[in-house]
Amino acid sequence: MEEKQFVGVRKDEYNVKQFVKGMFGKGKVSSVTIEYTPVGERIVVATHRPGWIIGRKGEKIAELTEILKRRFKMENPHVDIEEISRPEFDAQLVADDIALTLERFGSQKYKASSYRALGRIKNGGALGAEIRVAGKLPSDRARVWRFAFGYLKKTGDAAKLVDRAETVAQTKQGIVGIKVAILAPGVKMCDQISVDEELLEAVRKNATFEKVEETVKKVKKKRKSGVKAKPTKKKAKEEGK
Repeated sequence: MEEKQFVGVRKDEYNVKQFVKGMFGKGKVSSVTIEYTPVGERIVVATHRPGWIIGRKGEKIAELTEILKRRFKMENPHVDIEEISRPEFDAQLVADDIALTLERFGSQKYKASSYRALGRIKNGGALGAEIRVAGKLPSDRARVWRFAFGYLKKTGDAAKLVDRAETVAQTKQGIVGIKVAILAPGVKMCDQISVDEELLEAVRKNATFEKVEETVKKVKKKRKSGVKAKPTKKKAKEEGK
């Protein structure tokens, strides 16, 4: 019985999320999160267009609240808006934008829409991104086209830092699948090492592999603790001049 209840709750959550996304339209909502509190249910809608979601004097929020009570039997739903300040780094919004372009102008625009989205991501300063478009493009035979740049982890714990999303575009030629993966700027990777003068000076002094490894660990600890490194001889001479 507990398993059935668990599956039923997750099914209801999925239906609520799909309904909220469908109510506001594709490309408006990135994600919908449901949290259960002692007061009632909290529905968090992540979007880059909060004014569109709220509506004039909050009429759309009030309408959504009434539907959630009546249709999905929620006792006291409370809708919150989470604004996305950088939509070019949100994989779901990018995928929906490409899908809307293909639905509006046809599947032949898959290259233009993909390169335009990739350009926005790159100009924003992302570390890496990948866009995969699959379908009958441009002929009647299904193919997969890949557009990518930069650094993107696909396996291990570091892959969890990559924002991934997928959607479909319903065109006249058929359904086109779209997958987007983005590694936003400022993400600290566990295997990322920045080589500066301090590290190079330490490597020169310690020639053996064990000493170099120990020096790298010390430098990492200093950077985490916020201790400023002592200036090297070369740097001190330049500052004295």
